[in-house]
Amino acid sequence: MSSLYQKLCRRIGYFFADLGLLELALTHRSYGGKNNERLEFLGDSILNYVIAEDLFHRFPKAKEGELSRLRASLVKGDTLAELAREFQLGDFLKLGAGELKSGGFRRDSILADSVEGIIGAMYLDAGMDVCRQHILAWYKDRLEATSLKVVTKDAKTRLQEYLQARKHALPQYEVVDIVGEPHDQTFHVHCHIEVCNDAIEGRGNSRRIAEQNAAAKALEKLEEVNV
Repeated sequence: MSSLYQKLCRRIGYFFADLGLLELALTHRSYGGKNNERLEFLGDSILNYVIAEDLFHRFPKAKEGELSRLRASLVKGDTLAELAREFQLGDFLKLGAGELKSGGFRRDSILADSVEGIIGAMYLDAGMDVCRQHILAWYKDRLEATSLKVVTKDAKTRLQEYLQARKHALPQYEVVDIVGEPHDQTFHVHCHIEVCNDAIEGRGNSRRIAEQNAAAKALEKLEEVNV
């Protein structure tokens, strides 16, 4: 088993002195016994701090709200799941039988949690300086591509603010269909707005993404007709 973890260590660029910490970081609660939830908690806090510190120095003129939105875009679950896939973490996860059967090794939330778990484990294994160094290495391209010009609020927030500014009722979201196997589902969501006769549909592999897509389409429609 240690040779398998050494393979992962090469991918993430850090070799654990205590491979037991890495194993724990990859153990989902469905597996039973000790799991990575405490390491996730620790890793989440460290990741937020390291990214916040880098953005603070990288954008000395940015306002607090801008920095918060930049950080949120970098530490959100989608970004962490992307990192996990780059490391192919799904090949190393320890999951219970139910999660294995449902394709948990591909699920964004489980993959994202495993990255946070590894960060927590790395901190315990080597300390903050080493942990910071590797987080920034993982995020190098993403941080360099970050710009205040592309800092935007998410579509649901922008739609809500658009409607509130015009004294309209807030949008309502409704899941109208879910298709596909449990591990590979597509959500169909309708966004209902009182100033539009027809519901606006959004799709995505999670309810959240489908709602965001529906909100983005609703915004485009409202701006076209200038309601």
